[in-house]
Amino acid sequence: MSSDNIWTHKGTFLLAAVGSAVGLGNLWRFPYLAGEHGGGAFLLVYVLCVFAVGIPILIAEIMLGRNSRRCPIMGMRFLTRCHRTSRAWETIGWLGGLSALLILSFYSVISGWALHYLGEMLTGSLRDADAAMLADNFANLIASPLKLTLYHTLFLAICAYIVARGVHRGLESALRILMPTLLVILLVVLFYAATSGDMAAASRFMLSFSLSELSLEGWLEAMGQSFFTLSLGMGAIMAYGAYMPSETSLTLTAFAIALIDTLVAVIAGLAIFALVFGAGLAADEGPGLMFVSLPLAFSVMPSGSLVGAIFFVLVLGAAISSAISLIEPVAAYLVERFDLSRVLAVALVSVLAWGLGLATVASFNVWAAASPVHDVFGRSAFAVLELVTHITLPLCGLLVALFAGWSLTQSESMKEMHTRSSWLRLWRFLVRFIAPTGVAFVFLRALPYVQGYWLPTIGACVLVGAFAAYRLMAEQHAASG
Repeated sequence: MSSDNIWTHKGTFLLAAVGSAVGLGNLWRFPYLAGEHGGGAFLLVYVLCVFAVGIPILIAEIMLGRNSRRCPIMGMRFLTRCHRTSRAWETIGWLGGLSALLILSFYSVISGWALHYLGEMLTGSLRDADAAMLADNFANLIASPLKLTLYHTLFLAICAYIVARGVHRGLESALRILMPTLLVILLVVLFYAATSGDMAAASRFMLSFSLSELSLEGWLEAMGQSFFTLSLGMGAIMAYGAYMPSETSLTLTAFAIALIDTLVAVIAGLAIFALVFGAGLAADEGPGLMFVSLPLAFSVMPSGSLVGAIFFVLVLGAAISSAISLIEPVAAYLVERFDLSRVLAVALVSVLAWGLGLATVASFNVWAAASPVHDVFGRSAFAVLELVTHITLPLCGLLVALFAGWSLTQSESMKEMHTRSSWLRLWRFLVRFIAPTGVAFVFLRALPYVQGYWLPTIGACVLVGAFAAYRLMAEQHAASG
């Protein structure tokens, strides 16, 4: 890889990875899950899962990217040849690229909603609005295919422009401005929430330790959130890792990414729920929490329109930082494999994602009652796309863990990690056994027919995991012998 495709500054990879990880899920999904599943108990399990499952796979993805210095698809092709392993491992790159493209298609539509509400806040249209008006506003938004398509197009165009400018002028320049700005905005919103909202109620809701409320479903939600929040399994981290300087500490960077991502989720949750509770509203709105409850809270608070606009700038910026990481793996493949110009590669990816996104747009209005997709799968097109990614992402993460844990030699891992042997042994144990088992649960949980059969599923998962580990060890022993 040319030096033109290496991050200029060591800290840029950290900004890029944090930007990929911090998105809409941090700003409403994590707080909502924490409040529903025991508060501090959920947070404790989430943190344990991040360290036992998320960080080991995060290190593995960065390692594979930096080791190959190629996009995920071409990188896995290179690594399988170098290690004389089955070409079936190339599935990792293809699954990551497919997941990134599918997620981008519907993520762009949902993120476009932030454009709408930013405009509403800047114009003061929602000032003094009541709950019924805001509910109607949201309903009218998703019922309009024209508006959704317009916002979907604008959002994708912004992201495509950034990525098309290249690693240095596009990704690096944008991230070095975007991420610090977003962190400052988040702290401003937190300060406003602490002075104008009910921070005590928010703290009780999110951080109170109630182990009795943490069911098996809560454990699985925590495990799934710990995996998805770090942008694992979609090729983004591997693609960014390919641009990471060799002298940068892989281990310390991975821990920093996980720590910042978790802090952002907790701070965002405290700020959001302080505003919601301060306005006397309920916290169990799910997706409507951000697009109905929060605008209502801003409408009754001093300087609410201004702070609301600032908040939706934060939402939009977080969404953009995540979306550009979804374009990069597929665009990089087109550049490397077919020698396309970067602008053309990004344009092709964006147009394809835009076309797929129209199915999500139609799911909320034109196809709301019935559609060809619903007739086949019994779900909306949006739900089908989401379900597919909830299967491909953990499956890709599972394969990453197994390949990095069993195919890379200890000396290769030591060379990339620049760490003590004790830490290396711990990582290899986690990435070989603990992380694959955890991700297998996340994968199985996404399969509709597994619901309600968790005890036999867990037993089967343990048996399959043990058998797979035995086979891989035997294969590795035979190869080294």
